[in-house]
Amino acid sequence: MLLSTPLTYSGNPREAANQIAGYEKAGLDTVWVAEAYGFDSPTLMGYLAAKTERVQIGAAILNIYSRTPGALLQTAAGLDNVSGGRAIIGLGASGPQVIEGFHGVPYDRSVGRTREIIDLIRRGLRRETLTSDGIYKLPLPEGQGTGLGKPLKLLTKPERRSVPLYIAALGPKSVEGAAEYADGWIPFLFLPERADQVWGDSLRAGTAKRQAGLAPLEVTAGGMVAIGEDVKGLLDLARPLFALYVGGMGARGKNFYNDLACHYGFEEQAKKIQDLYLDGHKRDAEAEVPLEWLELANLVGPASYVKERIAAYREAGISNLQVTPVSPDPMGTISQMKEWVS
Repeated sequence: MLLSTPLTYSGNPREAANQIAGYEKAGLDTVWVAEAYGFDSPTLMGYLAAKTERVQIGAAILNIYSRTPGALLQTAAGLDNVSGGRAIIGLGASGPQVIEGFHGVPYDRSVGRTREIIDLIRRGLRRETLTSDGIYKLPLPEGQGTGLGKPLKLLTKPERRSVPLYIAALGPKSVEGAAEYADGWIPFLFLPERADQVWGDSLRAGTAKRQAGLAPLEVTAGGMVAIGEDVKGLLDLARPLFALYVGGMGARGKNFYNDLACHYGFEEQAKKIQDLYLDGHKRDAEAEVPLEWLELANLVGPASYVKERIAAYREAGISNLQVTPVSPDPMGTISQMKEWVS
């Protein structure tokens, strides 16, 4: 099992990026850089590449709507070059609030788009001439644009002919697609003991059709980590994140994370969290996040308990444990976790 962490920062990511170099020395294997509608991931990933030597640098995630397949190919090739072959490209559909509200692009056909984009990136990294007659038209057919488009291949030689491509997915068809044709899967708000009841059928269906030549699917998930006898109160630090996604990342009837909470068995709490959050009562929404979910989705408690949580994540198929240290000595926590997951 590998060990990773999300790049977490408040305001200025440069300070957090400097910390990653210390994490690398402590044994960190991967750092994940989110995007949402804040700073873009590729810029920060390039900065991290210059600050580190060994750690893998992953985008978690780049949305599949605001960049063309060609632009995503360029990003994958460019980041892999400046990092010396350490890039991981996480792709995902994000959600309609961000895609239509921030980027002004229609939110449609996410599963089909993801499949085509991954195929085009892989072909592009092999420097094949890019053509497509699916959702994406390459080159544009007559009657669209100037008619002067021509099939092209990537101008520069990539560092690697294959860069790992992960899919962030929660829905059954998206998860099935990840298991079929992606290098890795990025779930969110992961609860190991209930993962199989939510995604087991999709993972098995996708694995049965897994594309020839692909290694077994990598899966990355995790949560906060704090090791000690009197640290359970730190779980409250995760409440705002859970409440934001379950309550605020989508409208009533169109919130993937609220649906996930229901699939986990927290239907009553999910409705209360969403109602409170959308009505402006965020602190009350945070109080409704089930303690059971917080406990099982994070690694907070005595050493023996944290080791039990590592085992639960491993049993659920996690190959890259993603942790966020909330201890006074984050470097020491990373070093200790690396020893336990190895």
